[in-house]
Amino acid sequence: MRALANLYNPLADLAERLAPATLPTLARFTFAATLLGYFWASALTKTGDGLLGVFQPSLGAYAQIFPKAMEAASYDVGQLGMFHWAVVVAGTLAEFALPLLITIGLLTRLTALGMIGFVIVQSLTDLFGHGGIAQPETLGAWFDRIPDSVILDQRLFWMVVLVTLVLKGAGPISVDRLLNIR
Repeated sequence: MRALANLYNPLADLAERLAPATLPTLARFTFAATLLGYFWASALTKTGDGLLGVFQPSLGAYAQIFPKAMEAASYDVGQLGMFHWAVVVAGTLAEFALPLLITIGLLTRLTALGMIGFVIVQSLTDLFGHGGIAQPETLGAWFDRIPDSVILDQRLFWMVVLVTLVLKGAGPISVDRLLNIR
């Protein structure tokens, strides 16, 4: 057993030394490789025409973010108020900005915390606004040996990546490091 420990312990020590740089860098790479395009594509479905289209959200933006309110208003955006417009615009801007900031590693801890909040709101909207709570294949269940439910399984993986960034920061290859931001 001692021989095994003599082999194992130096490798564990090496892993411990590499973890502070490797984990956040891998977390940001994973986020960029899997979620940056997802969130930007989603944000693009919410923008109106032109360069300032983010401030003139599409009908789909309201339907995605406020599904029950849109249904109650017979999908007439004019029946919704300034609050709805502000939430849609803020959500769309967040869907563009937060993933970009994580990818380049700027204000990473705060940005990852913002993304955690965004994903929680997104998940609650999917579950209760769009009826995912009533669809077992969408909601999923942990510890069920089926790893591909949209809400519980996928979003848990997203949260692990984001929590890693909150706890560890951006890593050595980041704007945070260039600006000496912890």
